[in-house]
Amino acid sequence: MAFELEVRPHLRPYEGVILIHPDASEDEQKALFTRNKSIIEEQFGGTVRHLDTWGKRNLANPIEKFKKAIYFHTTFEANPQAIAELERTMRINDRVVRFMHTRLDEGTDLVAHVENFKKALSESAAREREREAKFQARKAAMRGGPGGRRDDRRGDDGGGFRRDEGGGGPRGRGPAGGGFDAGEDDGGDEG
Repeated sequence: MAFELEVRPHLRPYEGVILIHPDASEDEQKALFTRNKSIIEEQFGGTVRHLDTWGKRNLANPIEKFKKAIYFHTTFEANPQAIAELERTMRINDRVVRFMHTRLDEGTDLVAHVENFKKALSESAAREREREAKFQARKAAMRGGPGGRRDDRRGDDGGGFRRDEGGGGPRGRGPAGGGFDAGEDDGGDEG
């Protein structure tokens, strides 16, 4: 009796972010992801679980004189040889500006990972909107609040002394040049 062993590749979960040239047409984008999908699924026996576009966004730092790029997020299961081939093909594609593939922990449920990722993004966006609203409220209060702007107020510090008068002040020093200063020599004996 002969046993036949089926050799299945060990598939690992991956996440990828791909930045494409801002002027890439929809056909060019579809061609890139069709090619990537065929590499993952047909050549290496993996599966693409999710592909999402984040649209055209500003880059933190210009890349090759581009200030914007089209962002894509994907999750898939593949073996490490598939990643090497994906990255090789993306390096030679002029429309790919940047890419990054990250291996996720073994046993990661990709559907749950994407849901958690989207939830974290929406929470972060809500926090940012809240921070911006608080900032705008503080800014409006500073402009129209009691007393007006800080530089419109009188120049006194609340103690009856004006800041622009020389020397006198709440610390007890006399008029300018008339008091004892620790840095001056009083002419007494030393030693």
